Amino acid sequence: MKEINTGTSAFIFQDIDELSTVDKNLMEAAIQAAKNAYAPYSGFSVGAALLMDDNSIIIGNNQENAAYPSGMCAERVAIWKAGSSYPNKKVKKIAITAISSNKKLDKPVGPCGACRQTLLEYEVNQKEAMEIFFMGEIGNVVKANSIASLLPFSFDSSYL
Repeated sequence: MKEINTGTSAFIFQDIDELSTVDKNLMEAAIQAAKNAYAPYSGFSVGAALLMDDNSIIIGNNQENAAYPSGMCAERVAIWKAGSSYPNKKVKKIAITAISSNKKLDKPVGPCGACRQTLLEYEVNQKEAMEIFFMGEIGNVVKANSIASLLPFSFDSSYL
C-alpha cells in the first residue's frame, strides 16, 4: 500500500480589490448576477459569471422553485447557457459569489458537488483548464487554477 496526496492548492486574496482588473470585472458581473437571482424561499442568492475565450461574459444566477428540487444553481445556469448558445467557445474563467438575506456571508462560497461535476465536464471537453474564483458577499476570494483541482478522483467521459 502507498499513500498519495490529492490535496489541492489555491490562492487566497484578502478581498476583490486584490484581483486583476479582468478578474475583478468578472467577479463584479457575478455579484450583479447574484442580485438578480430568484431566491424567494432560501434568501440565498448566487451569481456566476463566465469569461469566454473571446472575452465576452456570460452570467447565470440561481433560480428557485416552490416545488423543491426543481430549482437550479447559478453555475449550471451559466455553463449550460454558454454550452447551448456558444458551443464552440471555451470558458477561460468562472467567478462565483453569494448573498444571504439571513446573514452577511464573510467566507468564500464554493460550488456544490453537482456544479463541480457539471463544470468539470466542460473543462474536460474543452481540453483546457478553467480558473475558478469564489467568494461570499465580502472578504476573501479563493482562486483555483482548474475545476479538476476541486474534484479529486473525478468521473468523466473517459470511463464510458
